[in-house]
Amino acid sequence: MTAPTGEQHVLSFHGYRAVVTQGSGALRSLTHDGRELVDGFAEDAMPSGGRGQLLVPWPNRIRDGRYTFEGTTQQLALTEPKRGNASHGLVRWVSWTLVSAADDRVELSYFLPAQTGYPWALALTTTYALGPEGLTVTQAATNLAATAAPYASGAHPYLLAGPGPCDGWTVGLDAATVLEVDPDRLLPTGRAPADGLVTSPLGSTVLNHAVTDLARDADGRATVTLRSGQTGVALWVDENHRWLQVYTGDDTPTPRVSVAVEPMTAPPDAFNSGDDLVVLAPGASYAASWGIRAL
Repeated sequence: MTAPTGEQHVLSFHGYRAVVTQGSGALRSLTHDGRELVDGFAEDAMPSGGRGQLLVPWPNRIRDGRYTFEGTTQQLALTEPKRGNASHGLVRWVSWTLVSAADDRVELSYFLPAQTGYPWALALTTTYALGPEGLTVTQAATNLAATAAPYASGAHPYLLAGPGPCDGWTVGLDAATVLEVDPDRLLPTGRAPADGLVTSPLGSTVLNHAVTDLARDADGRATVTLRSGQTGVALWVDENHRWLQVYTGDDTPTPRVSVAVEPMTAPPDAFNSGDDLVVLAPGASYAASWGIRAL
């Protein structure tokens, strides 16, 4: 029998082991010396709650699935019907093609055809690579259309600092600004200081927040850490990721077992607000990288 997510690409390097799937191009598993760093899904299951999936050509939500770009209004399918939104892009359930593979690296590609609501064709590639500092993921897109295209990317890993629940974990998140949203549709209403957003330890704090104005190191990287006693996990993003969504999964079938830390190049509803939205000229390419390592 074939796994629900098709071929399983196994990577390994110096104690790290990752499994990336053909279906969804998803990060199904990541371990270090046998310790799980992500809350993924079984080989005989399909990903739930966005687990490990890639979010292209937009992450998060688009209000009513409707937006206007360069004077033309587009209408996307409402993939989050209970909230009336188009959610998490167009590639969560597609089959990615293997471009190249090695023991520590795999490159996948997907041709995103022009379609209702997004009438631009994109050539997409995603590379997963293991190294001494863990996993690096690079998501890239090239606009194959004759006109400019709106674009943003993201991903949806759930991180594991240790045994759950996450209430006892310490979260290291240095962000100055949080996006305020309405409670029913989780769509932006404004911005506020992020002071006090995360308690330490996490306790009963419910997180489903997009944050920006991230503190960065000399290389332009921003890092979130989760720790449970002597173990932990870190997720970093490059300078092209200006946003992170932090989510304790309280409305999933397995609440608070893990914490999703979602890299995003743009915030929710960026196709309408234009905030940090990339405009890909015909023939232009864009790439953004993020990664996960053990602590």
